[in-house]
Amino acid sequence: MTTVLIADDQPLQRFGFRMLLESQDDMTVVGEAADGADAARLTTELHPDVVLMDVRMPGLDGIEATRRIVADGGRSRVLILTTFDLDEYAYSGLRAGASGFLVKDAQPEELLSGIRAVATGEAVVAPSLTRRLLDAYVHHLPAATGPDGSAGSPASSPDPRLTALTERETEILRVMGQGWTNSEIAERFHLAESTVKTHVGRILAKTGSRDRVQAVILAYETKLVGQEQ
Repeated sequence: MTTVLIADDQPLQRFGFRMLLESQDDMTVVGEAADGADAARLTTELHPDVVLMDVRMPGLDGIEATRRIVADGGRSRVLILTTFDLDEYAYSGLRAGASGFLVKDAQPEELLSGIRAVATGEAVVAPSLTRRLLDAYVHHLPAATGPDGSAGSPASSPDPRLTALTERETEILRVMGQGWTNSEIAERFHLAESTVKTHVGRILAKTGSRDRVQAVILAYETKLVGQEQ
């Protein structure tokens, strides 16, 4: 049974989500929050599998609430809800540690499948959409610098988060950052898709990434992937 906490400042929206989720045999709503502070507090108390998080809420917003939930180190995963698919809040939410995002007007089946995917550890953002998000907001990323504080590059000053990766894993992380799916990676490198999944799992473990979205963001932050690509 997947447990869900709904965080949204609109009572009618929460009611609609609750009705939809509780109509499913494999889901149950364990709580509701009307703002980010309540969302963070209830997540600590209730340990839901998934937090359905609106970003625009009074007081503490959904981004800061996500950051607190992730920093707490619990097993709860956050699924951000946004109004537009290229909302800057979606990008901020992913960087804060959310496992994905959906637009508020998504079809009910999209929302349900998204919650199920996040609950099993998957990331709910299509690779192409991840790329569009990062391209749109890559200017927010910190510039790479060398040990002396001067402008550097991955080649001259490897980021410590990448040093544990093998050459093949680095190649795969680079194309993940370019929006490639597992099947596309398998075809490009002449590998079985199961082998690619194994590589991706090792990349996540070695870089400390919670999921594929976080690994893609890492690829951008470390300049493994650049805008020119």
